[in-house]
Amino acid sequence: MTAELPVLPNALARRLFLHKHGLCRNARDLAHVFDQLKFVQVDSINTVARAHHMIIHSRLPRYRQADLAKFVERDRQAFEHWTHDASIIAMAHYPHWKLRFERAAQTLQARWSSDRREGFLRAVPDVMARVSQHGPTCSSEVGEDEKKSSGGWWDWHPSKTALEYLWHSGELAVSYRKAFRKYYDLSAQVVPQVLRDRVFSPRQTINWACDTALDGLGFATSGEMAAYFDMITPAEAKAWCAAQLSGGQIIEINVQGHDGTLRRAFARPDVFELAALAPTPPGQVRILSPFDPVLRDRKRAHRLFGFYYRIEIYVPAPKRQYGYYVFPVLEGDRLIGRIDMAADAKTGILAVRKFWAETGVKLGQGRMGKIASAIERTRRLAGAEVTKFHPDWRAAPYLQ
Repeated sequence: MTAELPVLPNALARRLFLHKHGLCRNARDLAHVFDQLKFVQVDSINTVARAHHMIIHSRLPRYRQADLAKFVERDRQAFEHWTHDASIIAMAHYPHWKLRFERAAQTLQARWSSDRREGFLRAVPDVMARVSQHGPTCSSEVGEDEKKSSGGWWDWHPSKTALEYLWHSGELAVSYRKAFRKYYDLSAQVVPQVLRDRVFSPRQTINWACDTALDGLGFATSGEMAAYFDMITPAEAKAWCAAQLSGGQIIEINVQGHDGTLRRAFARPDVFELAALAPTPPGQVRILSPFDPVLRDRKRAHRLFGFYYRIEIYVPAPKRQYGYYVFPVLEGDRLIGRIDMAADAKTGILAVRKFWAETGVKLGQGRMGKIASAIERTRRLAGAEVTKFHPDWRAAPYLQ
């Protein structure tokens, strides 16, 4: 019975979860961020700063956007590929991505050969030759004689599809981005040879993926472990959990939600000690990206924090509850609200439109001062020169 399992109280669950996600103490440097998170999601939306920059900045306040390019493109401490979405991943984990490469090659050959991109495999040798001879190449530099369209992915011409296929299957790697456009090179030119030569069996990678996911989350269902890197199947994660449970390496617990409800999860046997020893989240306010790993699983965020979030960019403006792209706001171990703001590179202005406090959150002078500090840190990250507040911004007197 679920009720007979030991219970991890909500307060300890939130503390452990935030600690595992690097939000209880500021990181020392970029390497420390990637050591904690393993990967950072990449997204193109640039309302204030792109998701990957905001995720890092929430944990490393002195971070500036140029730092990541040096870390990835110059020092090769991380590589860009796919988890649940496009991500920048700690380079040390590259050998385990070979399982994803193999599976992607099989899946995409079948999927992309049956849709509008039929014929892309015939373009693979020419694309490989182009990259081998000329070095880093973007999608606009291949398939010059092919019919191109301004449409979405379904209108990719064969050579662009071949380029993406070679990246997904590991033959190519992202060398750098320019104006957010990916430039691909041979993997041998991007990934250190020692990591390219290292080989793990599928079983070893499955074990690593589940181990790392559980350690990264603190507690998780088998489905959550599978979704963490999204490189193994739910069945593989379920089998791993069963074997670990029978061997005593993991236990089952109940995790208490914000409303007192219980949900079964797997954890390490010392999870209660780990939760009790986890640092207390600092009282400072942090403005998070909507793609922050704490919020990536919207249902889990609601269960733990009582915070319901969705991105409304695809919701017609008159039907939006909040705004086009609002940012969750974390204080200590509570998600206290969301803020609507945008940076304009041409004017150098960070425009703050509105703040919505969660039920029960009072906007006293002390809290507003902390929100002001968080907005100022975000302004510096965005490279804006000044902050301007909309007349309806209820907190403006504290923040100007």
